[in-house]
Amino acid sequence: MKPLLNIYHLLWAFVSNIFFHHPSHRLFVVGVTGTKGKSSTLEIMSAIMEGTGAKTAVLSTVRRKVGEVSVSNDGNTMPGRMAIQRFLREAVDAGCRYAFIEVTSQGVAQHRHQFIDWNVAAITHVQPEHIEAHGSFENYREAKLDFFRYVADGSHKRPRLFFVNTDGTGVGYYNHIPFEEVAREAAKSRVFLTGKEELLKELAEQCGWAHEDIERENPWLGAPFNLENAALAVSFARSETVSWEVIGRALRSLQGVPGRLQYVQHDPFSLVVDYAHTPDSLKKLYGFLKKDDTKLICVLGATGGGRDKGKRPEMGRIAGECCDEVVFTDEDSYDESPAQIAADLKSGISDSDFLESHVHEVLDRREAIRKAVSLAGEGDVIALTGKGSQESIAMKGGAKIPWSDVGVARDVLGEEVGDTHE
Repeated sequence: MKPLLNIYHLLWAFVSNIFFHHPSHRLFVVGVTGTKGKSSTLEIMSAIMEGTGAKTAVLSTVRRKVGEVSVSNDGNTMPGRMAIQRFLREAVDAGCRYAFIEVTSQGVAQHRHQFIDWNVAAITHVQPEHIEAHGSFENYREAKLDFFRYVADGSHKRPRLFFVNTDGTGVGYYNHIPFEEVAREAAKSRVFLTGKEELLKELAEQCGWAHEDIERENPWLGAPFNLENAALAVSFARSETVSWEVIGRALRSLQGVPGRLQYVQHDPFSLVVDYAHTPDSLKKLYGFLKKDDTKLICVLGATGGGRDKGKRPEMGRIAGECCDEVVFTDEDSYDESPAQIAADLKSGISDSDFLESHVHEVLDRREAIRKAVSLAGEGDVIALTGKGSQESIAMKGGAKIPWSDVGVARDVLGEEVGDTHE
């Protein structure tokens, strides 16, 4: 980041904290970072703590919630220019006890995490993303670590708690990152290592809720990646002495997060909307949805504007390996050609054995959904990825058009039902 721009962002963070009278001092502030799973983890944390009677505030990709007031977030996940401190001040004024904030690498690079008195730092998962914005994976990784370092800084008066998802940060080239080491170096800090297997064991022993029960009663929570998110949330709740009775009740009642493994329809075939937009998240989603006797149909696009171009062929390759029908479409093209983005995605399956007749290019996203529905039969699954709960599509010249994957999917499914009754 250029020095003058760096100072500009730092000054905004400093001034806004003073302007709103240091609101984080009067809240228990939790920051969750990671490549994927941040919004879902925050929602699970909030649901559990609300189960204790506490009032909570949430700032994430999905929504901006203060107490009982909640609005969807179609802007920056971790906004600047006083927005975070304003959110914290509103949380204080509304009588909230906890504030849960999604911490992004780009937000950290622009100092938006600074001058907040964090109680908790948690990391969900690390994979390459936003490479163009940061210049390299190493810089992206360092932004995540910088958040941990900031919270670990000894200048803070409060004891700090750190939570590390060992399923997502413990192994592999990309994941072997010293979050635990950074946390343990902090004075007066406590470090909690979590994982889905430990959570499943505890739920079975403490709540009588076996894995097969979870998958049957709450398919959203039963997905492996959501169990990882829940493990972080439950570990945090236990550190706050929340009972297993309250935790079990909250997990049973939480049926999902908008745009995150959201089932629009189950029968006669399933249609799922998910925010997955990286190779790793696509592979996990497709792996969860694909069954031996199920045809998996994916509607796949990629973000334009020069964002992470290198991941497009890999995303296409994963779609070709995991899915039976692939429909390439527009997502957020910005100033790039939607056709070129689709070509980049398609190049990933050009060398595979995937039949060309099962590859479709439908750049109009509504028509792409309609095409996927036309290909689905009883028991099949459609995976519509990339947009999640976002409420607009970014077009050329900064224009945005209103959009909802869930809403459009419901419209298209409604048309199909209407056709069958004619």
